[in-house]
Amino acid sequence: MNYEQIAQIFKILSDRNRVEIVDLLSCGPLCACDILEHFDVTQPTLSHHMKQLVAAGLIDSWKEGKKVMYKLNSGMTSEWLALNQQLFTANERCICYPASTSCGEVE
Repeated sequence: MNYEQIAQIFKILSDRNRVEIVDLLSCGPLCACDILEHFDVTQPTLSHHMKQLVAAGLIDSWKEGKKVMYKLNSGMTSEWLALNQQLFTANERCICYPASTSCGEVE
């Protein structure tokens, strides 16, 4: 995953409703009708949020009869967690690596 892809996911998750949807789906698969019950939005608005999350690869969708079901994309979730660990932890790609005391002076 490159920085552009990371930024796009952060952009998708910058909406409070989408973060809450991801949180709901962390408990397991849900149909759109069950997700909608948790929000004070219209069905088309929820559909828009779901399309954004699916397009970003954060969630998967499928049909069961007339219901549209959603679940977290476990592969993307694992990759995203690992990426955040790397992003928020000093490593060899970090501008501060090795640890410096001031303007490039290495300890």
